[in-house]
Amino acid sequence: MELRKEMAASVLKTPSLSARTKLLCQTGLSLYNTSHGFHEEEVKKKLVQFTGGSVDLQKNDNGIGILTLNNPSKMNAFSGVMMLQLLEKVIELEQWTEGKGLIVHGANNTFSSGSDLNAVKSLGTPEDGVALCMFMQNTLTRFMRLPLISVALVQGRAMGGGAEFTTACDFRLMTPESEIRFVHKEMGIIPSWGGTTRLVEIIGSRQALKVLTGALKLDPEKALTIGMVEEILQSKDATQSLEEAQAWLQQFIRGPPEVIRTLKSSVSSVKELCLEEALEKERDLLETVWGGPANLAAIAKREKFNK
Repeated sequence: MELRKEMAASVLKTPSLSARTKLLCQTGLSLYNTSHGFHEEEVKKKLVQFTGGSVDLQKNDNGIGILTLNNPSKMNAFSGVMMLQLLEKVIELEQWTEGKGLIVHGANNTFSSGSDLNAVKSLGTPEDGVALCMFMQNTLTRFMRLPLISVALVQGRAMGGGAEFTTACDFRLMTPESEIRFVHKEMGIIPSWGGTTRLVEIIGSRQALKVLTGALKLDPEKALTIGMVEEILQSKDATQSLEEAQAWLQQFIRGPPEVIRTLKSSVSSVKELCLEEALEKERDLLETVWGGPANLAAIAKREKFNK
């Protein structure tokens, strides 16, 4: 933990572009630390008081993980304990070297209604709000940096923080009659888990303003039209739609894990780095697979057919 804090602090002090690039976009490195006034352990002590629900992870032999938001009595709203468990699962996924893809969904055919209001009410000061903001931005940034191709399967409603979570995934799929709603304005706040930043990147600033103000409702058809989601699945059934999502994800993860993971890492780095830094990152990632088993096997196969 202390090593990561030192790495993060050194980013802004590093004159060498190459060295700075290597520090940025690293799996497991958070955005905020004590130099930003963020004290993670203090936030954790507060969050652990708000119990209920769980975040469950299933890692399958085919390289696809299933992350389930499980608090059905509250439409899978995030309790404080669930926020802590989400970070734990992200850390576990950072170590899953055989993984290639990840599907995020909610239990009982609903994605997530956002934050549990019990926690929101108790963390009522601006200082508490900012601390929670930094905690969840840290967690979802680490989630985005996972070398796994991720898909949010939106069944039922994805509201508030649940809607924000969908933007942290590489792709989004919706089932018939589902919806994505950024209800923050109605709560007198704005998205604080990184949702605004990511939403603008996904659909552009003009469409993002329409969505965030509530002027544009994201039912499946509209979400598909503006590029918020990739596809509307056929089934409303929870089990069948999860099977559909896994079949849809398969097209992206064919191939050796080390190649798929490196591709995802390369694409992720572009989001955070300037052009020159992104090119250096691409070069450094290439070095990890060039001349590797998958590369050599592909060359040998090509040579066989070229003879």
